[in-house]
Amino acid sequence: MTSQDIEELAAEIGENVYIDVAKWHLFLADAHLHKPLAEKFAPLLQAGTVTAAQVSQVLSGISVPLGGGQQQVPLQSLVPKTCQSSLVDLLEDFQGRL
Repeated sequence: MTSQDIEELAAEIGENVYIDVAKWHLFLADAHLHKPLAEKFAPLLQAGTVTAAQVSQVLSGISVPLGGGQQQVPLQSLVPKTCQSSLVDLLEDFQGRL
């Protein structure tokens, strides 16, 4: 994957995936989490198909600081299950275009 591919993937993730906090939807682009997430998914996309388990594992491995860093929460806990499923679909579609 080229850096351009990663940027395009980051843009798609940032526009379509959000975290849900008290019924507020904060898209990952606004939370500045889309680029690091795209960088984590790039090797998986190059290696083959991306599974829901892999997506869950990547999301679990990214900590999101809350309250000025008073607490760290795994990104997986903040992204609703429906959004995680949509992320798997987005990654599969993106991989098909590579």
